Amino acid sequence: MRLTNGDDVIAAVAGCTAALRTAADRDWRAVRAGRLEWDCHTTAVHVADDLIAYAANLAGRAQDAYLPFELTLDEDTDNAGLLHVVETTGALLAATVRTAPSDARAFHPYPFRSADRFGFAGMGIAEVLLHTHDIAEGLGIAYEPPADLAAAVLASLFPHVQPGDAPWPTLLWATGRDEPPGRAPVTEWRWNNNLVIPAERFDLVGIRPGAAHELSLGGDGGFDWLDGGPYQGTRDASSFLVKAYEAGVHRPEFGVFALVRHEDGRAIGGIGFHSAPDEDGRTEIGYDLVEDARGQGYATEAVRTLAEWALARDDIASLFATVERDNTASQAVLGRAGFAEVTAEGEAGGELAYELRR
Repeated sequence: MRLTNGDDVIAAVAGCTAALRTAADRDWRAVRAGRLEWDCHTTAVHVADDLIAYAANLAGRAQDAYLPFELTLDEDTDNAGLLHVVETTGALLAATVRTAPSDARAFHPYPFRSADRFGFAGMGIAEVLLHTHDIAEGLGIAYEPPADLAAAVLASLFPHVQPGDAPWPTLLWATGRDEPPGRAPVTEWRWNNNLVIPAERFDLVGIRPGAAHELSLGGDGGFDWLDGGPYQGTRDASSFLVKAYEAGVHRPEFGVFALVRHEDGRAIGGIGFHSAPDEDGRTEIGYDLVEDARGQGYATEAVRTLAEWALARDDIASLFATVERDNTASQAVLGRAGFAEVTAEGEAGGELAYELRR
């Protein structure tokens, strides 16, 4: 499990063209692509069009819609030429992903109207893998991508799907292309890019399972951390996120967020939920900051922002937090964010409990 990247885009395209070149002498317009309504030629053009559109949106930082252009082939382009176009557009997306800043985001409609470099890489790879499968199925040729590519796509774009031990069949099932035993048929699906909640001085950027896995192992998770970061609490929370993802119970909107500062794009801390809300609409939150970011009101701003977002939802009625008795700074953060202490008098233990109700 890992984040998708530019090298993965190149690898996915190389596998696609290697497989489809074995049937380049066939009439792709006369063959339907797997379960799709498109023929194989139209499907391959769609792949190239998506790759260049993703590269353009990310490079141009499109904010409200796709950039207004469309890929058009010369009328006499044969299948070999079309595959060359796929290779070229894949290289352009890979280069854009490699050079985009860690905090760059651009328009994509699903589900939160934006994606970052890892999201665009994942979507490009998914388009290549899935539609190569469709074309290969229609042409009757063998194709199966590397399992690690399929696993990276799942961890990037399907955080709500239990990955299991066979990532490629799982990705086919999650996109309505297979019906394995024990899994209900999928008739509708969308990419699930990470949620970003804006605050005044930073964004709360949802941490994907792939990023959480890297953080739990001591990596940076694709973020540019302020010196000394991330704090251990963020790494521990990321480890819990990975376990929930592997168990198939992760709900990404109730996961962990990195605090990415507007002024320099650097991550300064983490905040998130311990779990999805229970049947009473109650859930617990936790947070931490890199030491060099403390004392500037960031924690209060983060807690207020997350609380405002959470309590605007119908499925959350109250937020809960616990703080060690000697951590007066964190107690002050919760107080400024509107939480009230609810620790019972005489209650044993080394922590105080705080709650904020809608």
